[in-house]
Amino acid sequence: MESSGGRAEGSARGPRVLVVGSGIAGLGAAQRLCRHPAFRQLRVLEATARAGGRIRSERGFGGVVELGAHWIHGPSQGNPVFQLAAKYQLLREKDLSEENQLIETGGHVGLPSVSYASSGVSVSRELVVEMASLFYGLIDQTREFLHTADAPVPSVGEYLKKEIRQRAAGWTEDEESRKLKLAVLNSFFNVECCVSGTHSMDLVALVPFGEYTVLPGLDCTFPGGYQGLTNHIMASLPEDVIVFNKPVKTIHWNGSFQEALSLGETFPVLVECEDGACFPAHHVIVTVPLGFLKEHLDTFFEPPLPTEKAEAIRKMGFGTNNKIFLEFEEPFWEPDCQYIQVVWEDTSPLEDVASELRHVWFKKLIGFLVLPSFDSALKAVGRRWGRVSFHLKRMKHLDSDTQSGEGVVLSLQMVVGVL
Repeated sequence: MESSGGRAEGSARGPRVLVVGSGIAGLGAAQRLCRHPAFRQLRVLEATARAGGRIRSERGFGGVVELGAHWIHGPSQGNPVFQLAAKYQLLREKDLSEENQLIETGGHVGLPSVSYASSGVSVSRELVVEMASLFYGLIDQTREFLHTADAPVPSVGEYLKKEIRQRAAGWTEDEESRKLKLAVLNSFFNVECCVSGTHSMDLVALVPFGEYTVLPGLDCTFPGGYQGLTNHIMASLPEDVIVFNKPVKTIHWNGSFQEALSLGETFPVLVECEDGACFPAHHVIVTVPLGFLKEHLDTFFEPPLPTEKAEAIRKMGFGTNNKIFLEFEEPFWEPDCQYIQVVWEDTSPLEDVASELRHVWFKKLIGFLVLPSFDSALKAVGRRWGRVSFHLKRMKHLDSDTQSGEGVVLSLQMVVGVL
């Protein structure tokens, strides 16, 4: 097979390298290679008309809206994203401070500014703090089973529920107070599901859960938008390095391919695009999403990947997180409010929800985050994940955006009672 769409660079020396995908991984690889004098023949093939992948910031509602990545988790010197953001001067002074970098969060989401029960009453701060201490203390315990051969249960969810059931047996409050405690704990389960990108913590294995390395630093955002990071990386690359609208069909590897304009030279890799263009190379770096690899594994590589690599792709799991943005004419929350927690009083981590998702999906929202950098109108974010995300994507009988918005507003009406 000969190339038909590649660009000859006979005058350049060194290996020819292709990067497939221009998300943060692809851009980072390209930036590193461009800095090395040995890699002068570099191309990045991007399937869409824009770079950045899941990092996408847009102007809307009077400020910056993050449609993709939102926070830097663990913003400290051990975090390469933080290092780049600091280098490009994309963060606030307080986020760059040594004090902020030394804060140990344990990887836990901060406590809500205010908590409302589904009946509309406010949940006491003391109760929320008590249940948060219990829940995150148990989460810390789950990390201790790393490399343990005799874990007590298979999943994180089963371990948490087992421990909570034991502790709940010793509670001496009345039945309503006990139910409220469990409902608050259930809201923390929802948060942890969101953090882990899973529908249920029962799907998260206990033993390897501690592999995640928690870096110090209080999570922070980009005041000008996360996309500023990818924009700066792109600006550091030669102008013609990225080729847009070039979805890759098949990567032919372990072969001997020729290019019409480079007679006598052979390449072990040929990247074939959907439009018929072909790019020969000595090396290819594949940075496409795991979901894409799963869907196209049988046709994306020719010959097929070794069995152990293909099996790793098939077995590796990942979750889905979605955001729902709401705008209100004026805020109904206090000026210093950052996070509104929703506690559904009829839920408990010790009971399985039997209802269809279309009737209860909004109860999986972790709450509402007030977006920074906005002046007056409410910009709240309700986050959904796992099967809830897939359910909303598959709705056919109603417009999913409309129904999502109505469900979230209904949640606010029930718990806040001011809309």
